[in-house]
Amino acid sequence: MRTHDRAGTATRRRPGRRRRAVVPALCAAVVAGTTACTTVGNAPSAPDAPPARVAELLEQDYAQAATRALPSVVEISTGSGLGSGVVFDSAGHVLTNAHVVGSSTSFQVRLPSGTATYPAALVASWPPDDLAVIKLTGAPPVRPAAFGRSSDLVVGDIVIAMGNPFGLDSSVTDGIVSALGRTVSEPAGPNSPGAVLRDAIQTSAAINPGNSGGALVNLNGEVIGIPTLAAVNPEAGGAAPGIGFAVPSDLATDLARQIVDNGRVVDSRRAALGLSAVTVTDDSGQPAGVGVAAVQPGGPAANAGIRDGDIITMIDATEVKEAQQLQKALAEHRPGDVVRVTFVRPPGGPTTVPVTLGELPSG
Repeated sequence: MRTHDRAGTATRRRPGRRRRAVVPALCAAVVAGTTACTTVGNAPSAPDAPPARVAELLEQDYAQAATRALPSVVEISTGSGLGSGVVFDSAGHVLTNAHVVGSSTSFQVRLPSGTATYPAALVASWPPDDLAVIKLTGAPPVRPAAFGRSSDLVVGDIVIAMGNPFGLDSSVTDGIVSALGRTVSEPAGPNSPGAVLRDAIQTSAAINPGNSGGALVNLNGEVIGIPTLAAVNPEAGGAAPGIGFAVPSDLATDLARQIVDNGRVVDSRRAALGLSAVTVTDDSGQPAGVGVAAVQPGGPAANAGIRDGDIITMIDATEVKEAQQLQKALAEHRPGDVVRVTFVRPPGGPTTVPVTLGELPSG
């Protein structure tokens, strides 16, 4: 299954964090008509709470999460499209997706509290992780979102997606965390050169055009991800229901803070080979490898003996036939990791060399 943008390893829970039951446990109790329910949000444990009371308390959790988070989710207009954003701080910085801002540097932002719009300017965009920060001017005081730790998530956690899908402001959809630690390719589009999302959160909460840059929220009303893209069914075409992806909050807030403090990302924490590359094709026009267009002098590839004109075909045991496949393979590593790169130097055969990865240059 491939993915498209446009809306858009589990860790142990930290001690002391309130545990919420997953949907299946609630449903089993309600269908069975028993009082044997696990604790959900504020709900007491069985046998104290009947199923109807558990459901009522879960509804209250949803409502309270929405009440807490929605005032921090804004609508962003670039003049050519709409997207969403999350208020990052009281100074008026707003976190969103790089593909939402595209090539624009000025925007109109509508707060959830009314119909008026306010100007905003681009602070910086970081396309490799599809994140950007803009700053409001002349707006009334804004409420910063509460950000939670995406590293505390486990598969099955209930989450809520908030944004402005299809221009329907302050919309809320629900689902669960379906998977963690995904590496997802986001193809290029009119407003984006494409990206490879690392450590992405997969969710069943509906993500549609306009949700990008909004908030994926836990039942405490904390933002734990930035909804970014939805999966596409390659056979039927169109979105694959129930499969969406979000940039984890730990990564998003780290990069956003760097942009706010420095005007740019200063520490990307992304692995790089130190070269520019293009997809090369065989005689039939099919992708056949990644051609090295230029090697950074003194960089990881150069130090390993890779030269301009070489064709990279594998990273470790992963075959790479296209430039984006190379990006995806690198996204699964960190600076300092050692990988084995296999390449062909025409007219010779394949050669494999160890390469100590460097860091992707910051913007």
